[in-house]
Amino acid sequence: MSKNYRHELVGCMGDPVDGNPTGAMTEAGFAHAGLNWRYLTLKVEAGALDDAVAGAKAFNMRGFNLTMPHKIDVLKHLDALSDAARVIGAVNTVVCRADGTLFGENTDGKGFVQSLRDAGVALEGKSVAILGAGGAARSIGVECALAGARTIAVINRNAARGAALVDTINTHTGAKAGFIPWTGTAKVPEGTDIFINATCVGLFPDVDACPDVDFDGVRPGMVACDVVFNPAETPFLKNAAARGAKCVDGLGMLVNQGCINYGLWTGQPAPRDVMYDALKREFE
Repeated sequence: MSKNYRHELVGCMGDPVDGNPTGAMTEAGFAHAGLNWRYLTLKVEAGALDDAVAGAKAFNMRGFNLTMPHKIDVLKHLDALSDAARVIGAVNTVVCRADGTLFGENTDGKGFVQSLRDAGVALEGKSVAILGAGGAARSIGVECALAGARTIAVINRNAARGAALVDTINTHTGAKAGFIPWTGTAKVPEGTDIFINATCVGLFPDVDACPDVDFDGVRPGMVACDVVFNPAETPFLKNAAARGAKCVDGLGMLVNQGCINYGLWTGQPAPRDVMYDALKREFE
């Protein structure tokens, strides 16, 4: 049999993506498994998603990730959704099927919940507060509720979007959710066990940015989590740690959802340790 020089292609579409290390992590997994696959990190600006999806089909890509600002806009291009993606109303992973149809899944929340478990944090019976109500926040909120969280407070500046997430959680899960308007400096709700920054504030290149939060409401023993992975040690986590919180950074969520995506695209189990080590090297 002649050598095949053609790569199977997957990738990420979003803006900004310059600081996204998913490709390094995923390609390390491909190389370890001997797969002739490549992961392309593609800057796709708002308004250009239609052309980008058409390009993915033309290139016979096997799938792609979506990051800001495309996790909701991509829905119109998809032929089928997982149950979780349908409830969440946002997609971060697309599988390009052999018949030409596109299948959408949301692995953000699943990766986040696994990162909590990896850190020894249980969700059962806990009170969760989430900053944000975008695609990542929706996925995290729904998956935390399905994993047993008792209450979920959604803190967001856009009231309509925050209320929509609360309605989704209350309608489709057993958790009790409520909306808190984010006006001025956000307060940490009393009784919060797990406090999550699900916004992009602090993401490279704005590494000194921090959500406008009154950190005096963070108490020792509380768990503080950030979805931002670059840098891993964000100002949000530094402020929470200074007040005694146990911190869970965005690297675990990133590698865990990356492993799920790897399996969806290749049909093979992901070499998690290899992928995690590659991700850690990117931040040394």
